[in-house]
Amino acid sequence: LLGTCIFCAIHALPAELATKYANFSEGACKPGYASALMTAIFPRFSKPAPMFLDDSFRKWARIREFVPPFGIKGQDNLIKAILSVTKEYRLTPALDSLRCRRCIIVGNGGVLANKSLGSRIDDYDIVVRLNSAPVKGFEKDVGSKTTLRITYPEGAMQRPEQYERDSLFVLAGFKWQDFKWLKYIVYKERVSASDGFWKSVATRVPKEPPEIRILNPYFIQEAAFTLIGLPFNNGLMGRGNIPTLGSVAVTMALHGCDEVAVAGFGYDMSTPNAPLHYYETVRMAAIKESWTHNIQREKEFLRKLVKARVITDLSSGI
Repeated sequence: LLGTCIFCAIHALPAELATKYANFSEGACKPGYASALMTAIFPRFSKPAPMFLDDSFRKWARIREFVPPFGIKGQDNLIKAILSVTKEYRLTPALDSLRCRRCIIVGNGGVLANKSLGSRIDDYDIVVRLNSAPVKGFEKDVGSKTTLRITYPEGAMQRPEQYERDSLFVLAGFKWQDFKWLKYIVYKERVSASDGFWKSVATRVPKEPPEIRILNPYFIQEAAFTLIGLPFNNGLMGRGNIPTLGSVAVTMALHGCDEVAVAGFGYDMSTPNAPLHYYETVRMAAIKESWTHNIQREKEFLRKLVKARVITDLSSGI
């Protein structure tokens, strides 16, 4: 049955892509697959974009003219100070050398519970996790592998023992204080808890500087304005124009990976007693419409990607 579905998927592609991938064996990674399909539904989508900021970050006009979270305006000195210590701006050499990369973004949704997707998740080349979502004790459903953990100060795990030993720590900077916080972390300086954060933050991250990256803020900008269609608001953070970290991570993967999947995405508001997250007992009814996010618009965007086969939804929550 699975083979038939893959056959169907190939034949649902635009003619030139169906021909290109027709001879690929079942399960084989298809180079350029996600971006080719993405371009078909978003003609303005252009794949080349570095995953992380590197020492040439100031040359990138698309992020230079926006303040965080959509760019780096005003953050030059902080970013330069961070990158001068981390000195690593790419994935690992082993991942960089892959001819074709399969990536999965693991969301935190309760839809992951009791689905036993762990081994399928671990099969991907790159497993991306968000904020402080735990792995230990939940391996059967969420897998045990973590390649990247993307977060911001308020979302980062606060206990050093919670961090995976072999993952890269990736900052998504939503405000200037986030870059200041990362500078404290990489220089192992004392983090001041009153530095403009909306909740308590990690004061230490047990990672060496070469294991730390800064996510390219272009992905936040592109997700918000080009893909989801959130209000531009003169390029400033405002009501309902900040994409969730999940959508930002999907956008990053569409640029950096050949095939993209998600798991643990989607809130089913019609089942108020369902678990909100896979790792706690809080119920769906607890979710409030966020001031900064537009959950409905994001849902429409992600559904569009699933329907066009740009991404695969392993847990069928979108």
